[in-house]
Amino acid sequence: MSDLVVIFRTQSDVEASIVRGLLEANGILSVAASGVAQFPLSVTDLGEVRLSVRAEDAEEARRVIDGHRAGADQPPPVPLHKEFESLQTAIGYRFRDRGLLEHAMTHTSRANEDVSGGVVDNESMEFLGDALLGFVVADLLFHEFPEFDEGEKSKTKASLVSTASLARQAERLRIGEHLLLGKGEEKTGGRRKQALLADGYEALLAAIYLDGGIEPARGFIAREFRDLIADVRRHGVGGEDYKSALQELLQSRDQPLPEYRLVNTLGPDHSKLFEVEVVVRGEPLSRATGSSKKDAEQEAARAALEKLKSP
Repeated sequence: MSDLVVIFRTQSDVEASIVRGLLEANGILSVAASGVAQFPLSVTDLGEVRLSVRAEDAEEARRVIDGHRAGADQPPPVPLHKEFESLQTAIGYRFRDRGLLEHAMTHTSRANEDVSGGVVDNESMEFLGDALLGFVVADLLFHEFPEFDEGEKSKTKASLVSTASLARQAERLRIGEHLLLGKGEEKTGGRRKQALLADGYEALLAAIYLDGGIEPARGFIAREFRDLIADVRRHGVGGEDYKSALQELLQSRDQPLPEYRLVNTLGPDHSKLFEVEVVVRGEPLSRATGSSKKDAEQEAARAALEKLKSP
């Protein structure tokens, strides 16, 4: 080819791969601007990826990219890096390879909808993050609670790294706003699903580890779980009992005891989620999901407490 024109620049291999697939789906072939070995992507010394097309295809290529970004019924190929700035600020860590952060936020529904085949979901990173989190939390508990026996440590660890606990951590960091979801998952409220939030949180831990090594990852987990470990020290093994706290609050206000109703079950038998509703005087106060009815009830009670205590 001759007369190549650079029509797209990014520092993300993921974003470049998606855009390349989009162009190819529209019959436009992209090639390396510099002709280096990394056909068809050219990575500069600054880590920039440049995508080029023939001069006669340049206008159409830009139209395709701009039209895809502006489409109301489909998400853009991938958020630009500035859209991850608030997440990096929230976690107190800046990525050298921001493609790892994009990878961590990419749900399987998004990868399955990609026409280029160049997008990989975060399931492997979730696996790594789960193992990393388990190790660091176990190490923290070993040093923070030397008086706990093996059973107490195991019960505390299970509570700290439960789906409900990780989802709350993810909500605080507003991870749901940054998840890259497919259209179907987006429409069914994927950004608020506890399982997706918890998975994204674990994948984020893996991304920090892969980008900076064990010490930044360990430091992040220690900061994130400082208050939760303090709760264990105050309230004992298992942390705070939100159901008891809700009952005490209602009694102090001369209200009847709450009822917990199972309203739905989600997912396959081997990974089922339970949705529970808290009801007082026949009126629903809150809903929550958990990997067991007990976890769902505790999470629903916590949400009800927050609602009742809010001004």
